[in-house]
Amino acid sequence: MAENTTPGSDSLAEGLKERTQAGVRAADYDELDGDSTPRAPAVLNDIDLVVDVPVQVTVELGRAKMQIRNLLALSYGSVIELDMLAGEPLEVVVNGCLIAQGEVVIVNDRYGIRLTDIVTPAERLRKINR
Repeated sequence: MAENTTPGSDSLAEGLKERTQAGVRAADYDELDGDSTPRAPAVLNDIDLVVDVPVQVTVELGRAKMQIRNLLALSYGSVIELDMLAGEPLEVVVNGCLIAQGEVVIVNDRYGIRLTDIVTPAERLRKINR
């Protein structure tokens, strides 16, 4: 006589019965409905995840391109002509990306930079896409 069961269904039922007898039980899940409150801890702001990451901040006074023979000829008192004019704003670069411009200040016998212009995120993206 043929039974109306699929092959292996008896072994599946036996396996489930064995698990129940061995103390294995099905997982309990909460009902999902729109007015339940989340149990997860409060999510931090995205910026809070990166505020402690160190970055390299550089202030560029200017640049110069020269041949190695001229570089080797430099000595005490030599002057290297830079590509920026006197009075032009200095560039503040973070990890190789220009973020601001400013002017030199001296505070308590230390050099600093007073920011005069900050590059907007839209301008930074525009420069990256070039």
